[in-house]
Amino acid sequence: MTNKKKLVTEMGRIDADAFRAAGKLPLVVVLDNVRSLHNVGSVFRTGDAFRVERIMLCGITATPPSAEIHKTALGAEDVVGWQYYESTMDAVDALRSEGYRVYSIEQCRGSIPLQSFPTEPGERYAVVLGNEVKGVQQAVVDASEGAIEIPQFGTKHSLNVSVTAGMVIWEFAKKLGMVE
Repeated sequence: MTNKKKLVTEMGRIDADAFRAAGKLPLVVVLDNVRSLHNVGSVFRTGDAFRVERIMLCGITATPPSAEIHKTALGAEDVVGWQYYESTMDAVDALRSEGYRVYSIEQCRGSIPLQSFPTEPGERYAVVLGNEVKGVQQAVVDASEGAIEIPQFGTKHSLNVSVTAGMVIWEFAKKLGMVE
């Protein structure tokens, strides 16, 4: 058997209008003061791949339109819904008032390993990913229902925020039934 690469026309991708109308993964991604526009673009692209409900861009996190975001998002910023909040706490408060269960992706005492995080059918979730150096603000961690941690076994104490987003979104897509 040959592993010949698929043509774009063979992949069955939907267009922008179909994306906007399609059902979404009940997950919102919150970026807490993410400084790299390439990381923001990458999160948009991953959000597109798994049809997250929306992305909340907070604090110093840049917003579209931006050539640097577009460089990695490749147009995903035009289809994935997004909102800007000056304060991440305001975004968290808004999500909680909408009935979302908000978790910080952070290394904390008592955090839940990502692979062990239990999801519940019918629930809507939001995950907060933090700044590339400082992580999620402690006040935001405190306002979250809990913290989810990706176990790591090397010498570095953290992963790139866009890599983390990809792992977390993929795990939620599996647990919430988008991926079988």
